[in-house]
Amino acid sequence: MNAGATPLVDVRRSGDRSQTKLSWLHGRHSFWVPGQPDDPTNTHHGLLLVHNEDTIRPGTGFETHPHRDMEIVTWVLEGALVHQDSTGNTGVIYPGLAQRMSAGTGIMHSEKNDSWRLGGEPHTDPVHLIQMWVVPDEAGITPGYEQLEIDHELLSGGLVTVASGMAEHDGASAIRIKNRHAALHAARLTAQRSVQLPEAPFLHLFVTRGSISLEGTGELSAGDAVRLTATGGQRVTAAGPAEVLVWEMHADLAM
Repeated sequence: MNAGATPLVDVRRSGDRSQTKLSWLHGRHSFWVPGQPDDPTNTHHGLLLVHNEDTIRPGTGFETHPHRDMEIVTWVLEGALVHQDSTGNTGVIYPGLAQRMSAGTGIMHSEKNDSWRLGGEPHTDPVHLIQMWVVPDEAGITPGYEQLEIDHELLSGGLVTVASGMAEHDGASAIRIKNRHAALHAARLTAQRSVQLPEAPFLHLFVTRGSISLEGTGELSAGDAVRLTATGGQRVTAAGPAEVLVWEMHADLAM
């Protein structure tokens, strides 16, 4: 924790997020994105710059576009997302499989809901996903890609490390990100099951599905988020089947 920092629990409700509505995409944004009304107070939390919830219609998606110096983690809730990039990586991301792309010196990639191009029958199902961006420790690293199946670990009902650059999680079955101060955890909870949040200078709790109760704060529903500063250790309890994503961050962009 930061000495002298004031503990803060900032609840952000799902309906308060800005949105992008296109013929093929419904995006919901936890932080400011270009094209949305400017909010100088909502650019990041800790090291987390982007936290988008996207629903993409079948046969459509994000065409090839560039990224640079960013660690991008994708978590699919429903459906299947096809990733292709300029370093030759191709992957199909589905629920329970975590994916990380390190943009580094520069990478081009596409993300589309057209998995039948790689085999199988065409379908009419949308893909529903969360995409999250954190800054790397250093600029100009070599671009990279990693995906890992962690569905079995999630069956435990505990808080499972999904992605991490922290030495504390070196032994965890997780994808690696190039930031030694950040880790992403997930939990799939049954009714009345609880997990305890880590303690960190910055935490970002997001409910992907179901409803939960956050100790000392109250009820949260799918799409709700909580930004915690200089606090942690609270218990999260599910009302019924639920899933949460938790970013643990031990630094801030301003630090």
